[in-house]
Amino acid sequence: MSYTPLRAVSFEAGAAKLEGLLRIPASARAVVLFAHGSGSSRLSPRNTFVAERLSASGLATLLFDLLTAREEEIDELTAELRFDIPLLTERLIAATEWVLRHPDLRDLSIGYFGASTGAAAALAAAARVPQVGAVVSRGGRPDLAGAALIVVRAPTLLIVGGNDPEVLALNRAALGQLGGETRLEIVPGATHLFVERGTLERVATLAAGWFETHLRGRAAPGHDRPF
Repeated sequence: MSYTPLRAVSFEAGAAKLEGLLRIPASARAVVLFAHGSGSSRLSPRNTFVAERLSASGLATLLFDLLTAREEEIDELTAELRFDIPLLTERLIAATEWVLRHPDLRDLSIGYFGASTGAAAALAAAARVPQVGAVVSRGGRPDLAGAALIVVRAPTLLIVGGNDPEVLALNRAALGQLGGETRLEIVPGATHLFVERGTLERVATLAAGWFETHLRGRAAPGHDRPF
């Protein structure tokens, strides 16, 4: 399988400068922004794997750091910023604003892929950004999005490992709170990080199918309006 080359990018999020990796296949019809999980970064091997599979199916992808290098150092000691969902949400929204200004991306439909605590930020951001056409959560913590869940209208796929009972219970509860189309997919034999053989491949297949179904054509009219 061949992959489109990565581009190193950076953009402002308030006073912070965030680093990312952008991949745009030829004739891309949509772009998926990745919100990584607890203690992870744009170099997350699991999200990189999924991003490569999405790219192979014709989707542009943006993996980026939700925290600056200094913030990551602090978080390594305290683990507090990875659970700061309002902060992570604002960073994801800033990345979305950058995408909507980018000449190669601004006319593409937008999707979010969130993992662990990043999934809560993806849902909270989707509740505020009407241009988001679909959300996929891998081993996510939708409960941390709180009251934003009922506001989400983007079709949302929740993927959870069958051997991750606590997170599975949280995702089942979220199904009744999300305001739009939802589906829960349980990957048999998978634990929270989907390290078991074939489980991450299943995640990538499910995500590609969800985005293929729900991210069609260009962004809705008025996609450049502030949100």
